[in-house]
Amino acid sequence: MRIFTCVVAAIFIAFLGTGNALADAEAGQGYFSIMGSYIDDDNDRNVDDDFKGGQFGFGYALNDWANLEGFVSVASPSSVPDQEHLGIGIDLQRVFRRGELFSPYLHVGLGYLEVDPIGAPSQDGLMYSGGAGFLLDIFKSNIALRGEWRHRIDTSSVKDLSDNLFSLGLQIPFGEGSPKFVDSDGDGVADGMDRCPNTPAGTRVDAYGCELDSDGDGVKDSIDKCPGTPKGVSVNASGCPMDSDGDGVSDDKDKCPNTVRGAKVGPDGCELDGDKDGVVDRLDECPNSAPGVQVDIKGCEIKAVIRLPGVNFETNSDRLLSGATNVLNDAVATLKKNPTITVEVAGHTDSDGAADYNEGLSTRRATTVRDYLASNGISVDRMSVRGYGESQPIADNTTRAGKAQNRRVVLRIIER
Repeated sequence: MRIFTCVVAAIFIAFLGTGNALADAEAGQGYFSIMGSYIDDDNDRNVDDDFKGGQFGFGYALNDWANLEGFVSVASPSSVPDQEHLGIGIDLQRVFRRGELFSPYLHVGLGYLEVDPIGAPSQDGLMYSGGAGFLLDIFKSNIALRGEWRHRIDTSSVKDLSDNLFSLGLQIPFGEGSPKFVDSDGDGVADGMDRCPNTPAGTRVDAYGCELDSDGDGVKDSIDKCPGTPKGVSVNASGCPMDSDGDGVSDDKDKCPNTVRGAKVGPDGCELDGDKDGVVDRLDECPNSAPGVQVDIKGCEIKAVIRLPGVNFETNSDRLLSGATNVLNDAVATLKKNPTITVEVAGHTDSDGAADYNEGLSTRRATTVRDYLASNGISVDRMSVRGYGESQPIADNTTRAGKAQNRRVVLRIIER
């Protein structure tokens, strides 16, 4: 009778304050819970395991993750003689995901247990307990379903006894508060889980409330102008593949990633070479070379002689004047472009001085050119040296201009 009276009184007190109650207590709110219990008693109690108990209590949400709860547990297990159990205690609960539809928790408690056999002296002692539970908002109202497991140890007997209580019931918070499932931006993800709380209305989001990035390029779908970017491709702020050299071909397809700005390129991002001579159109001074002919770095056909205009020497010396290296570097590039060509490095002079002297001077000058080419990667096996002196003029030796033309070094093609 005492247990029945306690339960009825607890239910009456609970429903006095449910007018503004919500589905779960928020931080700073109180609540009431009432549950029926199946009790798996310690074998030494000599009672039957059965659904003959209950638990109710008042609690307070200390913050977003902890509750403090006072509880009363009652039971009338079948035995001979019959007996009643009354437990009073206090729990500390660790709550997880308080703001969501499903909120699990852990609890530990300390209290007092009285065992009262009818017609015999009662026994009482300290009670220790711990376990786990959950709250589930399935009613879409101010009441939550609560389930709990409690492992209880008490000292009311000669030796400590252990029971397991499995309880199921309702929990009702008091006072004003927010609904349990709050979705401020209307994206279908509760605020407690929403990592992107200000998503624009109508935007598709993932399980965490953040806008989708379907191709995984780091740019959300709502602003991604290239939504099918392959995995691993670098993209710009619009989600499109980068085009570092601005040639209109994205970096992931660009085989020539450092094209000069403004140059015309093909689908592979490389500059066009209309006559297929290995010299891009932008640099090709002879853009219509016949197929298969050997050309220099300017795209012009190499005939019998590679001339070296501007390769000049100091008077009566084999020392190059400034400006000659630019021309020689072009010659190096042409020979590298055409690795099958072998040449004779031929030196020539004007008619001033003795013929024998001029022949030796022209040989030394040709040797200087040969050595420069060799130092820049042209094999000496591809070059021979010969000095022709004044024997092969190409201009009038009686004029200053003619003499300047006769003082020259050229590369004669020996083999292609």
